[in-house]
Amino acid sequence: MGSKIHTVLGSISPEELGRTLTHEHFSMDFQQLYVEPPKELKSFFENKISLDNVGFIKQYPYSSKYNCLFNDAETHAAVLYDMTLYKQFGGGSVVENSSHGLQRNVKFMKEVSQKTGVHVIAGTGHYISYVQPPSVLKLSQENMYNLMLKELTDGCEDQPDVKCGFIGEVGSGWPLHDFERRAIIATGEVQAHLGCPVSFHPGRHPEAPFEIIRLFQEAGGNVKKTVMSHLDRTIIKSEDLLEFSNLGTYCQFDLFGIECSLYQMSPTVDMPSDAQRMDKVVSLIEAGKEDRILLAHDIHTKHRLVRFFGLKTKITDSFWFISLSVLSQRYIVLELTNETHVFNFPDQIWWSRIFTYSQQRLTKNADKRNLSGDN
Repeated sequence: MGSKIHTVLGSISPEELGRTLTHEHFSMDFQQLYVEPPKELKSFFENKISLDNVGFIKQYPYSSKYNCLFNDAETHAAVLYDMTLYKQFGGGSVVENSSHGLQRNVKFMKEVSQKTGVHVIAGTGHYISYVQPPSVLKLSQENMYNLMLKELTDGCEDQPDVKCGFIGEVGSGWPLHDFERRAIIATGEVQAHLGCPVSFHPGRHPEAPFEIIRLFQEAGGNVKKTVMSHLDRTIIKSEDLLEFSNLGTYCQFDLFGIECSLYQMSPTVDMPSDAQRMDKVVSLIEAGKEDRILLAHDIHTKHRLVRFFGLKTKITDSFWFISLSVLSQRYIVLELTNETHVFNFPDQIWWSRIFTYSQQRLTKNADKRNLSGDN
């Protein structure tokens, strides 16, 4: 039997995926992670997004409750528009990472796929403890295991006709909460049983990804079928990033399009620019890790959507942005290849990998080393 991928509209073959974004959101609620704005700017965050305040919201995105409300009718209409553009300019598939705790909406995922023709893969599992209600925080490891197993093999609790295609994003903070520890271990147990793909959201500390993988492997999880998300903001030092990449997971840089050095979720971290992200990507490519790299945007607030003054569709010979799938061709090309053995049930291959990249970028780095005398 050939490989199959579980999408929200049924199974497809890997060849049907096309270009795939591995970490996005269509519908979720981020209001619980609201951050107070600077007092002198508070008035700019009391209204909807407009030309009068969008500049402030881009700098302080989590200080607007309206911006963090990502599951209302306005957001859904804007997401449909972005995904229409994504399909128009070559997009094929999206991996939707909204898990339990983020108010996952599988019904809307189906609507997006039906109306735009984009293949959508839904995830299961639990997000960070902070957003969970008391009843969920009491779930045992066995409860979590059974829920994930059911949604992967039988169908989603909220949409029984849809099977999830992966576990994720499984969220944790730092230090780990007991609930998050149970979620990671249960994920490893399910993955060991099914061989399914997994995507983790690490806490905002450079040790967090290492701790997650340790617990996951001890539970039987296979790192070769595992993605570690948000490495852009988590592991800053190049030597630490290389050390983590040696563990064998897929290293995901999924905050492309965020050009704001102040990171409200962790003010001590200087958020890298897209150019700096690409430097990290190239460093891993030069270390022979080109088949373990994934790119995405983790769009989860209104201001990053086209209709809310977000990423515009721009195409030139060397540089193009496709709304929800912003990707700089002057640095890298993201394509699907059938040799990609990333997130798969047995015989199921559906993730994308980087297989070509800008020789100009790599040559530039080589020239720098030659000038410095490094060989």
